[in-house]
Amino acid sequence: MRRIATLLAAASLCTACVGSVLRSDVDAPDRYRLEGPAAEPGGTALPLSITVARPGSPLSLDTDRIAVATPGLGFDYLAGARWADPAPQMLQQLLVDVLARDARFATAVAAPSRVPTDLMLDADIVRFEAAYSDVRSPPTVMVEFGVNLVDVRSGRLVTSFRVAATAASASNDRGSVVAAFEQATDQALREAVSRVASDAARQSGGPGARD
Repeated sequence: MRRIATLLAAASLCTACVGSVLRSDVDAPDRYRLEGPAAEPGGTALPLSITVARPGSPLSLDTDRIAVATPGLGFDYLAGARWADPAPQMLQQLLVDVLARDARFATAVAAPSRVPTDLMLDADIVRFEAAYSDVRSPPTVMVEFGVNLVDVRSGRLVTSFRVAATAASASNDRGSVVAAFEQATDQALREAVSRVASDAARQSGGPGARD
Protein backbone atom coordinates (compact mmCIF):
# COMPACT_ATOMS: atom_id res chain seq x y z
CA MET A 1 0.00 0.00 0.00
CA ARG A 2 1.45 3.32 -0.96
CA ARG A 3 1.55 5.93 1.77
CA ILE A 4 0.77 9.57 0.99
CA ALA A 5 2.58 11.87 3.42
CA THR A 6 3.63 15.48 3.59
CA LEU A 7 7.36 15.96 3.67
CA LEU A 8 7.97 17.99 6.83
CA ALA A 9 10.86 19.95 5.40
CA ALA A 10 9.27 20.73 2.04
CA ALA A 11 9.89 24.43 2.44
CA SER A 12 13.62 23.83 2.58
CA LEU A 13 13.50 21.60 -0.49
CA CYS A 14 11.41 23.65 -2.87
CA THR A 15 8.12 25.46 -2.84
CA ALA A 16 5.33 22.97 -3.62
CA CYS A 17 7.79 20.29 -4.76
CA VAL A 18 7.35 17.27 -2.50
CA GLY A 19 4.18 17.18 -0.47
CA SER A 20 0.69 15.85 -0.05
CA VAL A 21 -1.05 15.06 -3.30
CA LEU A 22 -4.36 15.40 -1.50
CA ARG A 23 -4.13 19.16 -0.87
CA SER A 24 -7.25 20.85 -2.19
CA ASP A 25 -5.47 24.18 -2.78
CA VAL A 26 -2.93 22.86 -5.30
CA ASP A 27 -3.17 24.46 -8.75
CA ALA A 28 -3.55 22.35 -11.88
CA PRO A 29 -0.35 20.29 -12.14
CA ASP A 30 2.38 20.93 -14.66
CA ARG A 31 2.66 18.09 -17.19
CA TYR A 32 6.01 16.64 -18.24
CA ARG A 33 6.93 14.23 -21.04
CA LEU A 34 10.31 12.51 -21.39
CA GLU A 35 11.66 12.97 -24.90
CA GLY A 36 14.07 10.01 -25.00
CA PRO A 37 17.74 9.99 -26.02
CA ALA A 38 19.01 11.95 -28.99
CA ALA A 39 19.29 10.01 -32.23
CA GLU A 40 22.56 8.19 -32.81
CA PRO A 41 23.78 8.13 -36.43
CA GLY A 42 24.89 5.01 -38.23
CA GLY A 43 24.03 1.43 -37.46
CA THR A 44 22.80 -1.40 -39.64
CA ALA A 45 19.11 -1.75 -40.40
CA LEU A 46 17.54 -4.93 -39.01
CA PRO A 47 15.14 -6.75 -41.35
CA LEU A 48 12.92 -7.57 -38.39
CA SER A 49 9.71 -6.20 -36.90
CA ILE A 50 9.06 -5.84 -33.18
CA THR A 51 6.08 -5.20 -30.93
CA VAL A 52 6.55 -3.51 -27.55
CA ALA A 53 4.04 -4.53 -24.90
CA ARG A 54 2.88 -2.05 -22.28
CA PRO A 55 5.39 -2.55 -19.44
CA GLY A 56 4.23 -4.08 -16.22
CA SER A 57 4.82 -2.18 -13.00
CA PRO A 58 3.87 -2.02 -9.33
CA LEU A 59 0.54 -0.25 -8.79
CA SER A 60 2.39 2.65 -7.15
CA LEU A 61 4.17 3.35 -10.46
CA ASP A 62 1.25 2.66 -12.81
CA THR A 63 0.19 6.30 -12.66
CA ASP A 64 0.94 9.70 -14.14
CA ARG A 65 2.15 10.88 -10.74
CA ILE A 66 5.90 11.42 -10.37
CA ALA A 67 7.10 9.01 -7.71
CA VAL A 68 9.30 10.02 -4.78
CA ALA A 69 10.89 7.89 -2.05
CA THR A 70 11.65 9.78 1.15
CA PRO A 71 13.60 8.65 4.25
CA GLY A 72 11.29 7.75 7.11
CA LEU A 73 8.15 8.73 5.22
CA GLY A 74 8.12 6.05 2.53
CA PHE A 75 6.51 6.54 -0.87
CA ASP A 76 5.11 9.86 -2.07
CA TYR A 77 4.62 11.90 -5.24
CA LEU A 78 5.71 15.33 -6.39
CA ALA A 79 3.02 17.89 -5.75
CA GLY A 80 2.01 20.08 -8.66
CA ALA A 81 3.60 17.83 -11.30
CA ARG A 82 2.43 14.89 -13.41
CA TRP A 83 3.72 12.88 -16.34
CA ALA A 84 1.89 13.50 -19.60
CA ASP A 85 0.99 9.78 -19.63
CA PRO A 86 1.19 7.01 -17.00
CA ALA A 87 4.81 5.93 -16.57
CA PRO A 88 4.39 2.46 -18.21
CA GLN A 89 2.71 3.97 -21.28
CA MET A 90 5.41 6.63 -21.57
CA LEU A 91 8.19 4.03 -21.36
CA GLN A 92 6.42 1.86 -23.95
CA GLN A 93 6.36 4.69 -26.48
CA LEU A 94 9.98 5.64 -25.76
CA LEU A 95 11.06 2.05 -26.42
CA VAL A 96 9.13 1.98 -29.71
CA ASP A 97 10.70 5.25 -30.83
CA VAL A 98 14.29 4.27 -30.00
CA LEU A 99 13.96 0.74 -31.41
CA ALA A 100 12.74 2.15 -34.73
CA ARG A 101 15.18 5.04 -34.86
CA ASP A 102 18.46 3.83 -33.33
CA ALA A 103 18.16 0.03 -33.44
CA ARG A 104 16.64 0.49 -36.89
CA PHE A 105 14.08 -2.31 -36.79
CA ALA A 106 12.08 -2.48 -40.02
CA THR A 107 8.90 -2.00 -38.00
CA ALA A 108 8.42 -1.13 -34.32
CA VAL A 109 4.89 -0.84 -32.94
CA ALA A 110 3.21 -0.57 -29.56
CA ALA A 111 0.82 -3.31 -28.47
CA PRO A 112 -2.01 -3.80 -29.02
CA SER A 113 -1.45 -3.76 -32.77
CA ARG A 114 -2.78 -5.70 -35.73
CA VAL A 115 0.62 -5.53 -37.42
CA PRO A 116 2.25 -9.00 -37.40
CA THR A 117 5.80 -8.88 -36.04
CA ASP A 118 8.77 -11.19 -35.57
CA LEU A 119 9.60 -10.23 -31.99
CA MET A 120 7.86 -9.14 -28.80
CA LEU A 121 9.55 -6.98 -26.17
CA ASP A 122 8.00 -7.31 -22.73
CA ALA A 123 9.37 -5.00 -20.01
CA ASP A 124 8.72 -4.72 -16.28
CA ILE A 125 9.39 -1.49 -14.41
CA VAL A 126 11.18 -2.13 -11.11
CA ARG A 127 12.09 1.45 -10.13
CA PHE A 128 11.10 4.80 -11.57
CA GLU A 129 11.41 7.29 -8.75
CA ALA A 130 13.33 10.18 -7.24
CA ALA A 131 14.97 8.93 -4.03
CA TYR A 132 15.89 11.33 -1.23
CA SER A 133 18.68 10.27 1.13
CA ASP A 134 17.68 13.14 3.44
CA VAL A 135 15.21 15.99 3.27
CA ARG A 136 17.83 18.68 2.70
CA SER A 137 19.61 17.27 -0.35
CA PRO A 138 18.46 16.97 -3.99
CA PRO A 139 17.26 13.49 -4.90
CA THR A 140 18.82 10.82 -7.07
CA VAL A 141 16.54 9.44 -9.76
CA MET A 142 16.56 5.65 -10.06
CA VAL A 143 15.31 3.90 -13.19
CA GLU A 144 15.34 0.12 -13.42
CA PHE A 145 13.43 -2.28 -15.64
CA GLY A 146 13.63 -5.85 -16.81
CA VAL A 147 13.39 -6.91 -20.46
CA ASN A 148 12.20 -10.15 -22.02
CA LEU A 149 12.56 -10.53 -25.79
CA VAL A 150 10.48 -13.29 -27.37
CA ASP A 151 10.49 -14.75 -30.87
CA VAL A 152 6.79 -14.55 -31.75
CA ARG A 153 7.05 -17.21 -34.46
CA SER A 154 8.50 -19.93 -32.22
CA GLY A 155 7.53 -18.62 -28.78
CA ARG A 156 11.18 -18.94 -27.75
CA LEU A 157 12.77 -16.54 -25.28
CA VAL A 158 15.58 -14.78 -27.14
CA THR A 159 17.04 -12.88 -24.19
CA SER A 160 16.19 -11.71 -20.70
CA PHE A 161 18.06 -9.04 -18.76
CA ARG A 162 17.73 -6.05 -16.46
CA VAL A 163 19.03 -2.50 -16.89
CA ALA A 164 19.43 0.18 -14.23
CA ALA A 165 20.58 3.79 -14.27
CA THR A 166 20.76 6.69 -11.83
CA ALA A 167 21.09 10.45 -12.18
CA ALA A 168 21.50 13.07 -9.47
CA SER A 169 19.17 16.04 -9.63
CA ALA A 170 21.00 19.38 -9.65
CA SER A 171 18.53 20.88 -7.19
CA ASN A 172 15.12 20.31 -5.64
CA ASP A 173 12.98 22.21 -8.12
CA ARG A 174 10.63 20.21 -10.31
CA GLY A 175 12.46 21.03 -13.54
CA SER A 176 15.74 19.65 -12.19
CA VAL A 177 14.10 16.48 -10.90
CA VAL A 178 12.44 15.86 -14.28
CA ALA A 179 15.78 16.54 -16.03
CA ALA A 180 17.34 13.82 -13.84
CA PHE A 181 14.53 11.44 -14.85
CA GLU A 182 15.35 12.22 -18.48
CA GLN A 183 19.05 11.52 -17.98
CA ALA A 184 18.57 8.23 -16.13
CA THR A 185 15.84 7.02 -18.49
CA ASP A 186 17.94 7.85 -21.56
CA GLN A 187 20.85 5.84 -20.16
CA ALA A 188 18.67 2.83 -19.39
CA LEU A 189 16.97 3.01 -22.80
CA ARG A 190 20.27 3.11 -24.69
CA GLU A 191 21.57 0.08 -22.81
CA ALA A 192 18.35 -1.88 -23.27
CA VAL A 193 17.93 -1.10 -26.96
CA SER A 194 21.59 -1.86 -27.74
CA ARG A 195 21.22 -5.26 -26.08
CA VAL A 196 17.92 -6.00 -27.82
CA ALA A 197 19.32 -5.07 -31.23
CA SER A 198 22.45 -7.18 -30.72
CA ASP A 199 20.55 -10.25 -29.52
CA ALA A 200 17.89 -9.88 -32.23
CA ALA A 201 20.61 -9.73 -34.90
CA ARG A 202 22.27 -12.80 -33.48
CA GLN A 203 18.93 -14.60 -33.40
CA SER A 204 18.26 -13.81 -37.05
CA GLY A 205 21.82 -14.44 -38.17
CA GLY A 206 21.81 -11.04 -39.86
CA PRO A 207 24.27 -8.12 -39.81
CA GLY A 208 25.68 -7.44 -36.37
CA ALA A 209 25.28 -11.01 -35.19
CA ARG A 210 27.89 -12.10 -32.71
CA ASP A 211 29.74 -15.38 -32.62
